[in-house]
Amino acid sequence: MAVYTEVTDEDLRAFVAQYDLGDVLSCKGIAEGVENSNFLLVTDSGPYILTLYEKRTRREDLPFFLGLMQHLADKGIACPLPVQARDGQALRELCGRPAVIVTFLAGMWPRRITPQHCAQLGEALARLHLAVADFRMERPNALSLGGWKELFEKCAPRADEVSPGLRAALETELAALEANWPKNLPSGVIHADLFPDNVFFKDDGLSGLIDFYFACNDFLVYDVVICLNAWCFEPDGSFNATKAKLLLTSYQKVRPLSREELDALPWLCRGGSIRFLLTRLYDWLNHPPGAFVKPKDPLEYLRKLRFHQSVKGLGDYLIDGSASGSPHV
Repeated sequence: MAVYTEVTDEDLRAFVAQYDLGDVLSCKGIAEGVENSNFLLVTDSGPYILTLYEKRTRREDLPFFLGLMQHLADKGIACPLPVQARDGQALRELCGRPAVIVTFLAGMWPRRITPQHCAQLGEALARLHLAVADFRMERPNALSLGGWKELFEKCAPRADEVSPGLRAALETELAALEANWPKNLPSGVIHADLFPDNVFFKDDGLSGLIDFYFACNDFLVYDVVICLNAWCFEPDGSFNATKAKLLLTSYQKVRPLSREELDALPWLCRGGSIRFLLTRLYDWLNHPPGAFVKPKDPLEYLRKLRFHQSVKGLGDYLIDGSASGSPHV
């Protein structure tokens, strides 16, 4: 989440007047995240989140995102629910941007990740994957192999400004991923961005998932490795095998991974590292002046990539790949 587009008091009141939410009491920008402009909106009827979708979010994708949140909420997954205006439509326009109000989700994201956070995350992610099995809308993953190559081409001329030799390292890794990327794994809708700031906890329990604006169709286990990368590395860059073990064990209690999915983990982890390395690199090199958000360090994901490149097998993740259909950790 972030703020790129400022909203005047007059425009905000006119926008909220289209809903049955009462008067605006306050509206404060949310600085976290990188994609869209987000505000904590408080009206007579309570708190909400107001989102303005910026240029990198395609308007034609919005029905998928909003439909997915509605579907998940209907399935009992705790997530924000789009609020409909008086005309029955949730998607509107504000300050020249597509905009939506969603319900407020109570809780806070964990600033210090514990193994228990990872255990609860694994279960919640697996339940999400089961809940979307009958969701009929589809959205291709624009940030898979083809998208990585396009991002690399845009960043390559200046990549070495961020770290000497980065351009060559990225080029070599992309070629290796293209040659070894898995095929025909179980697929469906994935969150694709389940970082700690998109998972809320309240009273030591996971209270919900937010920010579905990268959701797409891809390998289900790819969602798992995005979480492994985001939750199971310490601030010093070391891999925490205890956190990874709990995340994977809890996931597999709900949805066991197949042998093929387990065998693909090392390459998928490398791909998950490249995906965020490249998007962060692009944002670092193309940071909008005056934006109310700080770009994230791309080199964090270069360090994670190097760890995964050093992996000799599943044992380095403390995973036993000798069986399938039951927990393997």
